[in-house]
Amino acid sequence: MFGGIFAHGSAIIDDRAWLQAMLDAEAGLARALERAGLAPAGTGAAVTKAARAEDFDIAELGELSALTGNPVPGLARELTRAVGGQPGRAVHRGATSQDILDTAAMLLARTAIDAARADLAAAAETAADLALEHRAALMIGRTLLQQAVPVTFGVVAAGWLAGLDAALAGLTQVRDTRLAVQFGGAAGTLASLGGDGVRVKALLAEELELADPPLPWHTERLRIIDVGTAMARVTAALSKVARDVTLLAQTEVGEAVEGASSQGSQGSGAPDRAGGAPRRGGSSTLPNKSNPVASVAVLGCARQVPGLLATLVASAEQEHQRAAGAWQAEWQPFGHLLQVAASAASWGSELLGGLQVDTGKMAANLAAAGGLPLAERVTALLRNALGGPEAHDLVATSVAKAATSGVPLRDILLADPDLEDKLAQAGITQAGIEQALDPAGYLGAADDFIRAALAAHHA
Repeated sequence: MFGGIFAHGSAIIDDRAWLQAMLDAEAGLARALERAGLAPAGTGAAVTKAARAEDFDIAELGELSALTGNPVPGLARELTRAVGGQPGRAVHRGATSQDILDTAAMLLARTAIDAARADLAAAAETAADLALEHRAALMIGRTLLQQAVPVTFGVVAAGWLAGLDAALAGLTQVRDTRLAVQFGGAAGTLASLGGDGVRVKALLAEELELADPPLPWHTERLRIIDVGTAMARVTAALSKVARDVTLLAQTEVGEAVEGASSQGSQGSGAPDRAGGAPRRGGSSTLPNKSNPVASVAVLGCARQVPGLLATLVASAEQEHQRAAGAWQAEWQPFGHLLQVAASAASWGSELLGGLQVDTGKMAANLAAAGGLPLAERVTALLRNALGGPEAHDLVATSVAKAATSGVPLRDILLADPDLEDKLAQAGITQAGIEQALDPAGYLGAADDFIRAALAAHHA
């Protein structure tokens, strides 16, 4: 029912994906045992051929898991039966249930990370294009949701870019260094394989293209937390973009909106009353609505992540060589975190790819502010003539008058006879006031910051 929102994109981390990942771990182990000379030739191929999720009953495995505390024993039995003969005897040899489930978790993490990386890279590239294209597009900067000083949309997009690039770097670091095979046997010593355990572990890592850790990590859960944290950083960076877009897309603001090109094949809105084709952003009752669906979806995914990550962190306290409850508590939140983070990345790529920026509306909103966003600059101009406190109070009074009367700040300032005398004594002319109220002249290092973000992105 909710997959269109929370299972968006190419990475699907569901029960079937978990099952296939566990089967892949079992098949990789069979191939490793054969390479180590501990299973007959052809064993790896036979187990790999039988390890297809579509040939197993997920519901039945779920019922069996209630007897053993996890789904692996039932799966190992079914896989052994499916392989049959001498090759079937190699299934699950040397492994314990946690080896298979933890290794499957790493395989799923790789799938989700790879999908998220591709989508984040596309989103970052679009953000870079937006920063470059709109580096001079003036708009109101807003702090605490109130108008502050002028900025450019280019520097806003550059801020998005920096966050996306940082999230992407974190994903890459985890992908390259923290995804490792789990293989320790009953209590982390691989005793059942005797002197061959370390070699089989290394071969298993090769077969699955995962790192070979120095030792098993059954109750050392930092890898799980690192994956979760990297994915949480993805949703954090994307939620910043999505929240900005929802605010800029408000009817009364209208400075940026999601465009038709961001719709993609998986999204749809409410059908019209005549039963026509659904459209992205449609309302079930209001024909006038065009909702920011991609932004809302990103935010809906992102809001779930802190609680999921908290569960993973809380579960890191695990007893001795296998946890009683904490390990089991990881399974669903780990998979769900991977899913919603990858989904957010897919939505984020669509969001930025179809974003429509209205620089005319940005300029109009800035102009309609009547010079108030330049109050700080005017205060700085008057400080030398009047002193800091008096300049601040005078401008604050003028701003209040402008806000309540709708008269531009320039006119309020120039209509004050007391101020006119003080400005004249200080050599500040009307032209100087008007120059101070020009937003294009009060952008500080905005362009430098854009250049720096682009340089870092392309480095």
